Amino acid sequence: MNDRRDFFARLASAGAGLWAGRNSNAQQRATQETTPAQGSKLPVAMPDLDKLPHKMVDGVKEFNLIAEVVRTEFVPGRVVDAWGFNGTVPGPTIEVNEGDRVRVIFENHLPEMTAVHWHGFEVPMEMDGSVGLGQDPVPPGGRFVYEFTLQQNGTFFYHSHFAMQEMMGMLGLFIMHPKQPYSPPVDRDFGLVIQEWALLPNNTVPNSLSMEFNWLTFNGKSGPACTPMLVKQGERVRIRMINMGMDHHPIHLHGNQFVVTGTEAGRTPQQLWYDQNTVLVGVAQARDIEFEAKYVGDWMLHCHLPHHMMNQMMSMVGPVMHTGGGMHTGGGMEAGMGIVRQGNALSEELGPSLGRGMGLAADIERLTTNLIGPRPAQKTGHEGHDMSQHGAMDMYPKDDPEKKKIPGYPQDMWMPTDAMFEKPENHGLRKGWSGAMGGMMTLVRVLPPDVYEKIMELKAKQPAKPAAAGKKDAHHHDE
Repeated sequence: MNDRRDFFARLASAGAGLWAGRNSNAQQRATQETTPAQGSKLPVAMPDLDKLPHKMVDGVKEFNLIAEVVRTEFVPGRVVDAWGFNGTVPGPTIEVNEGDRVRVIFENHLPEMTAVHWHGFEVPMEMDGSVGLGQDPVPPGGRFVYEFTLQQNGTFFYHSHFAMQEMMGMLGLFIMHPKQPYSPPVDRDFGLVIQEWALLPNNTVPNSLSMEFNWLTFNGKSGPACTPMLVKQGERVRIRMINMGMDHHPIHLHGNQFVVTGTEAGRTPQQLWYDQNTVLVGVAQARDIEFEAKYVGDWMLHCHLPHHMMNQMMSMVGPVMHTGGGMHTGGGMEAGMGIVRQGNALSEELGPSLGRGMGLAADIERLTTNLIGPRPAQKTGHEGHDMSQHGAMDMYPKDDPEKKKIPGYPQDMWMPTDAMFEKPENHGLRKGWSGAMGGMMTLVRVLPPDVYEKIMELKAKQPAKPAAAGKKDAHHHDE
């Protein structure tokens, strides 16, 4: 009996020791996790975008964030009147540290109410930006002060919580650097904001009602206008990507394999990493990828949805034409809902159609078919005129009549415009490089050290970029 009592006493003692050891280890880990990282953090580079400056006020990092109408260009000459923050679309990147106390003084310069939601943040409900629940909408000309302490780390973002305003461009990246540095460390850290837009011909205002998109951007630019990310051969690279739109985007990197090291909830445990070269960045998600830049080259990074690798796509492209047969493409919202605006319910114009139209009303954007064949004269359109004689219907090149007999010809376009995109980051690219770049597409340039240094010299000679609207009074004070 005594032996049995001694056994359970020893077992209880051992359990207590094990529990104490676990508590000690947990306390040690907690102490390590709250210890600030030694040395300076690696700032995140944002091609084509600015950082939002801050000033220290009684130990709080204070930012001024302004919602406003912003005129921008996706590529040279394609002007867009979007909505953004502090003069940029998407908004400027906010970069802070885990444990920081942050104050965001938000001003609404838009013509309607709005608010800012801090996507994925663990903050009090009153600071979350949930209009109607935690706060009232901020009226035009109004302001609201968000303040919270950050106990997370990783890739996050902020955006308007009014759905149509999101589609007008109101989104920005928010980086929280960890107290304890990530391992393995990276030599380069980049950020990319994924957005999509529907722009009708001769219109500078995005169609926020559309479910089809003809402009796709990284950091507010479409290829070939996206500024490449530059790294030296042998460096470890991190690329952070966030997506706030209507579509998921499979982002593919040429010539390299990477691992996904983080999501919109923070760092992913290393035992879950595995090699891949395409990652799906879903709506409202963030994905961090990391890789070793082993191979010198100019490597494409792009969404692999075919229509997302082109600019200014419309419902009629290539040889798509009126043949009077087959299933039509380019059906608009009214046709899809069965609303009869002309003719009768059995007319060809009201037959089944493919695609979610963008609401284009021009006659040349009327119902088209994906069949290839001769172009008989057709009476179509509101005026009943002969569309086959319309000049805009002549989609075929005139260089080779024999090619016109080939079903499907032409399809892809080749339009090198290198001279339009001269900048230091493009120095040394092969002639004609821009002909293959379009839509949601940019470059990771893995460079030998001498070429990298040459480009840095060219960048140093560039004139300073003028400050964007809404940032004239901003001041930045380092800690």
